[in-house]
Parts: sequence; structure tokens; C-alpha cells
Amino acid sequence: MAILSEEEIRKDAIYEVAKQMMIAARTAPKGRGADNMVITCADGEIITAISKRMIELARKNDWPSFFNRDAENILHSPYMILIGTKISPLRLKVCGMCGYENCDEKDKHPDIPCVFNSGDLGIAIGSAVSVAMDHRVDNRIMYTVGQAVKEMKLLDEDVKIIYGIPLSVSGKNPFFDRKHT
Repeated sequence: MAILSEEEIRKDAIYEVAKQMMIAARTAPKGRGADNMVITCADGEIITAISKRMIELARKNDWPSFFNRDAENILHSPYMILIGTKISPLRLKVCGMCGYENCDEKDKHPDIPCVFNSGDLGIAIGSAVSVAMDHRVDNRIMYTVGQAVKEMKLLDEDVKIIYGIPLSVSGKNPFFDRKHT
């Protein structure tokens, strides 16, 4: 039997955790059982393209420097979960938590999120990152990644809220042990 170093199995181990994270996000509870989640896993070239797009967007739109910092950070990740939600009101008889009287009124503003879609996304993300935590895989939830992914149209066009969760295994967490800008 050969001796395998941790470095030799690291990428495969992270990928296995990424797959489990995607399953955890999918099976997380959702309001009225309505599943509007889109869950994917990006690697290598896609992560590099997302990083470049984050830098371009920050420069073009004069966005804060933490977009550039996050763009550099995700390059330490062999895999990154991309998770988002479509906006689809749940049609509850009594709600109005989106700010509109009812779902019919909200429908006139299709880019305004239904609070249940947003809440379900948060629960799904929490379920996913808990899997990473259970396996001691470093991660961070990044809305900055979602901005680039949305702009690049990497997920379905009707996915309006997107987050990225880069994954890493190293001596220091590159997503928290970093320069603040």
C-alpha cells in the first residue's frame, strides 16, 4: 500500500464535501415546499472567470475594494458552490411581508424578492455551510461572487439572488485570515 499525503487527496476530498453541501442545500426546508433553488458547483476555469469579472465590475462601477479582495480570495478555492433563488411568490392569503398588499401586487414588481424565497435561500445556504463546517472545510458566503455570476448569466436568467461559497483546505482560512479593505 502506498503512502498518500494529505495534499494528494485534498482536492478530491473538497469535491466530495461540495457534493454533500449541494444535497444539504436542496433538502433544506422551504416555504410551502416550493423549491426555487438553483445549486451548482464551479471549478478551475469558471472560478478564474468569475474572479476576473468581479474585478472588471468593481473597476467599471467604482464598487468597493472588497470586491477585488474577494476576487483574489476565490482563486484559493478548487471548488465553489453557486446557489441562488428564483423569485416566485408563495401566494399566501395573508402575508404582505415583501411590502406589497398581496402576491398579485408584488407580481407587478418581478425583481422584488418574495421574503420566503430569500428566507429559503438563507436556510439552504446555512445547511450547505454546516456540511463544510462538519468536515472542517474552510468557506465563506460571498454576495460579491453572486454579483459577478448574475452579470455573467451563469445560472438561469430568472435566478435573481445569488451567493458564492468558495471552499478551501489549507493551514489558514484564506476567506477570513485576510487583509481588510
